Amino acid sequence: MIAIIKYKAGNTASVANALERLGTDYYLAETPDELNKADGIIFPGVGHAGAAMQSLKDQKIDTWLKNTEKPVLGICVGMQLLYETSSEGNTVGLGIIDGGLEKFDESQAKVPHMGWNRINLQVESHPILRNIIPKHYLYFVHSYYAPVSEDTLAACNYINDFTAIVAKDNFIGVQFHPEKSGNVGSLILQNFLDMVYSPEKVKA
Repeated sequence: MIAIIKYKAGNTASVANALERLGTDYYLAETPDELNKADGIIFPGVGHAGAAMQSLKDQKIDTWLKNTEKPVLGICVGMQLLYETSSEGNTVGLGIIDGGLEKFDESQAKVPHMGWNRINLQVESHPILRNIIPKHYLYFVHSYYAPVSEDTLAACNYINDFTAIVAKDNFIGVQFHPEKSGNVGSLILQNFLDMVYSPEKVKA
């Protein structure tokens, strides 16, 4: 079963609705013990990175995430907290992925980056990218971004290039909101579910 991390910065309702549309069983988890029962984890997030990180610490989920070998999908702020740092409130993240988040330059364009934008694949293949084609549109809402790095699977451009999908070991992060991105977002979520339940399928 899929666990959705429930904490003060988690947009659990929209993610739960998206999983229901895919016919997937899920539950909300607030403690490490509850997360231990899951096959895969969805780590959503909205709002301020510092407040989100503090909520994870208060619930002792931060240490659990750093050590888990279960598949984890971080969404928006959930993705950002996988990194070492964020300039939003000088936040120290989980440090699972190298690098730090920076704020878009407000002198160049309107911030936050909000709305539909295209992604460009940076790698030839990865299970989360199955049936995703270059320049697919997805829905973004964010003021901070992760620079493109060796862990980037797909990039997007707004003011400058940034990481739209990242992966390291059992961790996947998406800057956009798949639960609000129509059929393409549903495909991303289904790909994650296949990684959890049908690893032989996504390797085909």
